[in-house]
Amino acid sequence: MLFFERGWLSSNNLLLLGPDEAVLIDSGYCTHSTQTLSLVQHALGARPLDRLLNTHLHSDHCGGNALLQAAWPNLQTLVPPGLAEAVRSWNTVELTYEPTGQTCPRFQVSGVLQPGTSLCLAGRTWTVHAAPGHDPHSVILFEPASRILLSADALWEHGFGVVFPEIVGESGFKEIGETLDLIESLDPAVVVPGHGAVFTDVANALVRARERLALFMQQPVKHASHAAKVLLKFKLLELQRISLTEFTQWSAASAYLRNLHESHFAQENFSAWIDRLLDDLVRAKVMQRLGPELINI
Repeated sequence: MLFFERGWLSSNNLLLLGPDEAVLIDSGYCTHSTQTLSLVQHALGARPLDRLLNTHLHSDHCGGNALLQAAWPNLQTLVPPGLAEAVRSWNTVELTYEPTGQTCPRFQVSGVLQPGTSLCLAGRTWTVHAAPGHDPHSVILFEPASRILLSADALWEHGFGVVFPEIVGESGFKEIGETLDLIESLDPAVVVPGHGAVFTDVANALVRARERLALFMQQPVKHASHAAKVLLKFKLLELQRISLTEFTQWSAASAYLRNLHESHFAQENFSAWIDRLLDDLVRAKVMQRLGPELINI
């Protein structure tokens, strides 16, 4: 197993190498897709990539799919079943690319990762588990012999991903809790997360995640503010530099940002709200204002 820890914009990648098969888990964001391809090609040499699995279909986990499929035309791509039809019809609203204002080149799907089943990947048997919360259709993969868990964005060493269903007024916090309970019941020895380093202190990671969840459940406005900042920072990571006027226009066109504003901050002018969030991000030293422009740092 080769683990590629990626920087923000892209999810981590895990390459499973068996005697007769090479499998990649998640493919990163589209602007990093050439790097994803280079990493995989370097690891494989003359071997082909046989299968590509997506734990879920957020743009930072499948944005490299199209380039990988172009490089290996026989590549089999498996996705969680909940959005397989949306991929086939390329429904960018249902796939969240339009409402988040993010980009994902169109790719093809070969089959699904059905929760409750097992599959052999590069000579090892992995179980597929539904892991709703961060994304209602996400799955996690567990290898019982080694007790390795591929947790995607359901559990990181210091938290979990933005709870996207809550952005659109649907249940997500309860599902996060249930997924954390599931992970605890699997008793993994090693967790390979969707972002950040591999970790083994699973018990304390679960404690931190549950504390974070409790805070968000008690004060949903904190999650709303966090989610908005994540969306803003993600886009600036993609663009690197943009005028404040253009960025505010992009923000107004993002359905998810409008949802967050209307649900939790409607008493505040939208542009003023965005400007306040940007000030928070500047104070956190993750972006910089330079005259009329915003710059990623």
